[in-house]
Amino acid sequence: MNLSAEPVVIVGGGQSGLAGARAVTDVGLRAVVLEAGERPVGAWPSYYDSLTLFSPARYSGIPGMPFPGQPGRYPSRDEVVAHLEKYAAGLNGEIRTGAAVTAVEQARSGFEVQVSGGETLHASAVIAASGSFGNPYVPAIAGRESFRGEVLHVADYRAPQSYAGKRVVVVGAGNSAVQVAYELAEVATVTLATRAPIVLLPQLRGGRDIHFWLDRLKLDLLPPAVLARLFNGTPVLDTGIYRAAIESGAMPRREMFTAFEPDGVVWPEGAREVVDVVLFATGYRPQLPYLDGLGALAENGMPLHRQGLSTTHPRLAYLGLEFQRSFSSNTLRGVHRDARFVAAALVRQLRRG
Repeated sequence: MNLSAEPVVIVGGGQSGLAGARAVTDVGLRAVVLEAGERPVGAWPSYYDSLTLFSPARYSGIPGMPFPGQPGRYPSRDEVVAHLEKYAAGLNGEIRTGAAVTAVEQARSGFEVQVSGGETLHASAVIAASGSFGNPYVPAIAGRESFRGEVLHVADYRAPQSYAGKRVVVVGAGNSAVQVAYELAEVATVTLATRAPIVLLPQLRGGRDIHFWLDRLKLDLLPPAVLARLFNGTPVLDTGIYRAAIESGAMPRREMFTAFEPDGVVWPEGAREVVDVVLFATGYRPQLPYLDGLGALAENGMPLHRQGLSTTHPRLAYLGLEFQRSFSSNTLRGVHRDARFVAAALVRQLRRG
């Protein structure tokens, strides 16, 4: 069988899709990347202005293409965008932008991929790499429809200036929630609302960034559940500024509120607080509607997979899912490991015919 007769179609041209294209071509397969947007950079341009990577440049670059400059610094959002564009330009696979996938259908051999505009591509295999950050998750909370203030997700947040003097509740216990709450606290009155205590992990240990130890001790390769037990939850990396802000009351943490009211929120003990803005930094959920007809998704829309390999279709795989194979699966530093694993599995399937 000629493994390259029909391409592996990769849906999504962000960091995960580009990693998939590299891995697929490295094992001798032909890759076609279909990106709905106009640039092969994923959601990065839409993130908040002050976003920096939580890992130093030394541990964040694409394999074979490190970030330029001082390796101990934390690259900015715009640097990541430029990094991805440069990487995409050097890939062997075909990248099509403005190509939204509308459906993936089972064919006699492989899949038929329907693209906006009416084109159909025949694919030997499909890697879904589009669903990680396109679908902001906001939990259902009683009374939200009556709240007269502003409700937004961190996906729609850009900078703190427009919130000056306001009373803001930031919902979430992850790195983005704490980072955004900290910068908002410079201009607004901020409370962090979380269901569980925030786990603050020192960014520096023994004079080295924590990512040195994650790499040296291979902790980054551990299954997510194991790493979460080691750290007693999902950690927020902290140089000390976040702990100081929480403990000083500059951005106090409270147990998650139970309901909205027209002018604020209700805390678990029954106290009511007037607030102007509630900002959810509660993560994202996969959004893979083009797979609906395959029966590859659970009732809640989550992909049925094991370590990124579909459990319903042997030639279907995923990249960029949160905690797909490790704690870093949906990060720049981790997705390439997963891509190599997925590409090797697809080659084995294609050889079986």
